[in-house]
Amino acid sequence: MPDRNREAVAARVTEIAERVAQTENIEVVEVEFLGGGSARVLRIFIDKPEGVSHADCEFISQQVGTILDVEDVIPGGRYTLEVSSPGLERKLVKAKDFERFTGHQARIVLREPVENQRNWSGTLIGCEDGQVTLEPAAGRQIRFPLAQVQKANLKFEW
Repeated sequence: MPDRNREAVAARVTEIAERVAQTENIEVVEVEFLGGGSARVLRIFIDKPEGVSHADCEFISQQVGTILDVEDVIPGGRYTLEVSSPGLERKLVKAKDFERFTGHQARIVLREPVENQRNWSGTLIGCEDGQVTLEPAAGRQIRFPLAQVQKANLKFEW
């Protein structure tokens, strides 16, 4: 399946999942549509401020799965639907992710270097007006446009 079709399917699934999730105060973090043939997997990552329960995953799986089947959203037959939490080192994608996790440790890869560096780790200070602020060391802050973020994850401290 061409990438454009995968992206269209993921976008449609995201719309459906967000509609279902909002009734239960659940956030749809990410939707992935991977694999090919009979090994296709549709993954929906969900989160809640108080944490995701097994019942939350089951609810989203049943409700979204039914809509996907009734509306025939996934072309080509068989696929596996997986619903889970994003985990301790969840991805940060939207501005609200960076705002919500202010004060947490993060690992960020930028598309273009800031101060001759693309890979940064530190404490998230926030995201305002499309600008992310990170404190890589005590008393030192860097700012960069959210659009420059290639990849970002929370960094779990053991």
